[in-house]
Amino acid sequence: MIYTITISISVLIAINFLLLKFSCNKTTRKQKENKRPVVLSERITIVSEPQELAPTGS
Repeated sequence: MIYTITISISVLIAINFLLLKFSCNKTTRKQKENKRPVVLSERITIVSEPQELAPTGS
C-alpha cells in the first residue's frame, strides 16, 4: 500500500518536472531602446498644502 502511494507520487512528480522542462518559453525578447537621456541629479520639490479632515460622524 505504502509502496503504491510512494511510486504514484514519484511518477507524478517526474511528470511534473518533464512538463516544466518542455513548457518553458524560450523565445528571446528585444528590449526597447530608451532614447531619452538619463538625468540623475534633478530635484523636484513639492509644496504640500494642509489638509482638512472630513467629519466622520462617530
